[in-house]
Amino acid sequence: MPPRPTAATWPRASKAADDTLRVEDGFLRSRGLGARLTPPLSLVLDERGIYYDPSRPSDLESHIRRRSNAIRPDQIERIHRVIQRLLASALSKYNLSGDLPTLPAGHRILVPGQVEDDASILRGSPDLYRNADLLRRTREANPDAVILWKPHPDVEAGLRKGAVPNPGEWADVLLENVNIGALLPEVQEVWTMTSLTGFEALLRGCRVTTFGAPFYAGWGLSRDLGPVPARRLGGPRPDLAALAHAVLIDYPRYFDPVTGQACAIEVVIDRVQDGSLPSAGIPNRSLSKLQGLFASYSHLWRG
Repeated sequence: MPPRPTAATWPRASKAADDTLRVEDGFLRSRGLGARLTPPLSLVLDERGIYYDPSRPSDLESHIRRRSNAIRPDQIERIHRVIQRLLASALSKYNLSGDLPTLPAGHRILVPGQVEDDASILRGSPDLYRNADLLRRTREANPDAVILWKPHPDVEAGLRKGAVPNPGEWADVLLENVNIGALLPEVQEVWTMTSLTGFEALLRGCRVTTFGAPFYAGWGLSRDLGPVPARRLGGPRPDLAALAHAVLIDYPRYFDPVTGQACAIEVVIDRVQDGSLPSAGIPNRSLSKLQGLFASYSHLWRG
C-alpha cells in the first residue's frame, strides 16, 4: 500500500512534507465561531498547499484554473442557485446573529477587521498586517466616504488578537455583533487585507480592494494593491460563477450533522436555515478561551 498522507492544520509551507494533507475550515462553516469550538459543517483538504498561503500553488487555485477553462451550463445554473440562496438568507462563514443599525447615508466602505496573528495575515499580507493600519489607509484613500469598521468576531469575543484602540479616529461607524451577510448589501465597497469578507462581497456585487493576497485576488475580479502571485495573472481568468463554483463546490467537503454523512452544500444551507445544528456545548465553550491563548503563540510552531 502507498504511504498515507500526513494530516496537518498549520505547517509552514516551506517545511511541509510532500505527502502532507492540510486541513482547514471551509467557507460556509457553522452558526457560531470556530474559536468557540462550534463544530464545522465544512472542511477543506489540500494536498498542494492551502488557500491562504500565496507563496505556493494550492488545490483551490487548480480548481479555479479548471473552472476558468471549463464550466458546464448546468454547473453555472447550480452555482447561481447556491449564490442566490446564500444571499437571500444572508448567510456567511459563521452566520452570527445581530441587528443591523441604521447606517449614515453616503458611499459606504466596509473595513472588516481580522485576527492579526492568523495564518492568512502572516502568510498573505506581509506589507500591511495591522487592523489599525488597514483602517488608516482606507480613510486616507477615501476621505469623503462613510467608513464602517467591523472588528473580527473572534476579536470581539476576546478570543484572538487584533483590537483597534481608537477606531473612531478613522471610522465613522463601529459595527459590533452584526451579521455580515445582512451588512454587505448595504455597502458599496470592501477594503481588506485577506478577509473572506472580500469574497462574500464579490458575491453581492461590491467592489473589493485588497492589500494582501487572499485566494480571490489576482483573478481580475478585485482591485489588488498587494503582492499577488504572478502565476495568477496569466492565462484564462474566471468569471464570478467559475470562481464561486471552485470555492464553494469543488474545494470544500460538507458534513450533514443530522445524518452524520458527507453532503452537498445545498444540504448545509438547509441546516443553517432551519437551525438543525449542534451547539458547541459547555466543555467546548470552556476550552475556547484556552484555544485563543494558544493561537496567540502559533508563530512558535508555524516556524
